[in-house]
Amino acid sequence: MLRVKNLSFAYDQEPVLEDLSFEVAGGEYLAVMGESGCGKSTLLKLLYGELPFETGSIRWKKKAIKGPAYQLVAGGPYVKYLAQDFDLMPFTTVAENISKFLSPAEPEEMAARTEELMETMELSEYRDKKVQFLSGGQQQRVALARVLALRPELLLLDEPFSHIDHFRRNKLRRNLFGFLKKNGISCICASHDHHDVLPFADRVMILRDRDILDIRPTQDLFEKPRNLYTAELLSEANLIPIEVLKSYASTTRNIIVYPHELKVSKKSGMLVEVRQSYYLGSHYRIYGLLESGRSVVFDSETPMDSGVKVYLNVSLETINKRMPL
Repeated sequence: MLRVKNLSFAYDQEPVLEDLSFEVAGGEYLAVMGESGCGKSTLLKLLYGELPFETGSIRWKKKAIKGPAYQLVAGGPYVKYLAQDFDLMPFTTVAENISKFLSPAEPEEMAARTEELMETMELSEYRDKKVQFLSGGQQQRVALARVLALRPELLLLDEPFSHIDHFRRNKLRRNLFGFLKKNGISCICASHDHHDVLPFADRVMILRDRDILDIRPTQDLFEKPRNLYTAELLSEANLIPIEVLKSYASTTRNIIVYPHELKVSKKSGMLVEVRQSYYLGSHYRIYGLLESGRSVVFDSETPMDSGVKVYLNVSLETINKRMPL
């Protein structure tokens, strides 16, 4: 288990993270989200022991993780970090990059494991190709396979699919996070992409203003976001006054509503004037304006012409779920 307690860090006396405390269980996948500059990458470097910190503590099981002043090599046999800089060996092949970190004492096991990792990251066809001739996305897949070869107990990932073609990402996500779960490897992944998070993460940590804004199980965080900032990291979202949705409401509070939760009605509800429609394959994403001039976004099975006025409704179940905001 990873235990972080009262961790703070500053660059040139400019605070970046302040008084962070959290834990990660064995085999758990914790996603870290937040806008650019919120400290996601800095947090991973601190957990790896790459940056110095004066306040707080980091422990993996019984081992303390300290800064570079206390350990010559960052990380250790139990913690590995894959940054956006892949640090590969460009003049050797894909297979050689991966097998370098496997024991040559058992050549059959080394060969089998190399093949397994290449299959996991869909690299088998490139096994004999030198890394310098691969694309950025292919190199990122080699880096992922290589870090898995190290058999870490805790894996730190920074935007692990950022260079990979969109059409390949979904399968690679399933392969990677399935591999980690199967092997009981704890993972902390910093990501801007909710596709890395919603289907796979056990919990999500939201960073903002140098602190942990929220940390909860993924489904609970999505279904009951405590603020618009959190909701918009996971999907487009609306902040709508309850009295606009339900005229009989006795409260003036706002609730967060996702586009798929707004349903079109022909007779009554929240009046919206359509401005734009965008085709998304399975549905259309519609952008419009309320009578107050506030923007609203919702989903529809069919496109809508600009200027058309429709009514939108939200279920009482959704309203009740979001009321604690």
